[in-house]
Amino acid sequence: MTDLPGIVVTGGSGRMGQMLINAVQASDACTLIGVLERVGHDWVGQDVGIAMGGAAIGVSVSDDPVTSFASAQAIIDFTAPAATIGFAELAAQARAVHVIGTTGLTEGDIAKLDAAARHAVIVRAGNMSLGVNLLVQLTKKVAAALDEDFDIEIIEAHHHHKIDAPSGTALMLGEAAAQGRGVVLKDVSDSGRDGITGARTRGDIGFTAIRGGDIVGEHDVLFAAAGERIKLTHIATDRAVFARGALKAAIWGQTQKPGSYTMFDVLGLSED
Repeated sequence: MTDLPGIVVTGGSGRMGQMLINAVQASDACTLIGVLERVGHDWVGQDVGIAMGGAAIGVSVSDDPVTSFASAQAIIDFTAPAATIGFAELAAQARAVHVIGTTGLTEGDIAKLDAAARHAVIVRAGNMSLGVNLLVQLTKKVAAALDEDFDIEIIEAHHHHKIDAPSGTALMLGEAAAQGRGVVLKDVSDSGRDGITGARTRGDIGFTAIRGGDIVGEHDVLFAAAGERIKLTHIATDRAVFARGALKAAIWGQTQKPGSYTMFDVLGLSED
């Protein structure tokens, strides 16, 4: 038995899932008590250490979130929107901290997460890294300082397996730029350009998505005016930065009251 917070990792067979499992195993501040996979997955019933190609660690992969969450203090979840919404309700019932790195969530999905957060701590972010969250702050400050003579373009690159675009991080940056300018992102968002699109609309915030190879994550925020450009950049070379941030959030959440939080809260960064 241990007094350390017990962590359940969802989607354990995925790239992030395995990274999260390794991060929890390496931590002396928490313990891995469960790993979830979908019904019918080859890993279900196996010791997760063996499933990952190593030695047994005494934790079996389950397809039963109700049982897994019942004894958990935190769930770390980088899966898909539909799965995350279901997990949120169960995590709230278990009063477990739910750390969400899932991207592609709709406004309706977020409303459901907010409802679950009335009963338990939810920490949700499009990106869990310290560097990206600092970049978000910088983007907001620069956007506030520059007028619409500067076009804003958010350029993001990820591996060829990523299924959503723009990335969750790109949308975080777009929201920050819009807040800096005092506008609503959906009113000025410009993405998916193809063909004869006409001239760029003054004040729009553009998005460009690149998919290829094994790129972990690269984000540029470009402020371009006549005769000068400013570029803010973050490059992730190892998914471990996201896993470490998620683990930090899971541990931080143990002492918080129910509610919706972001990595700004976890890192003690002001959003102003």
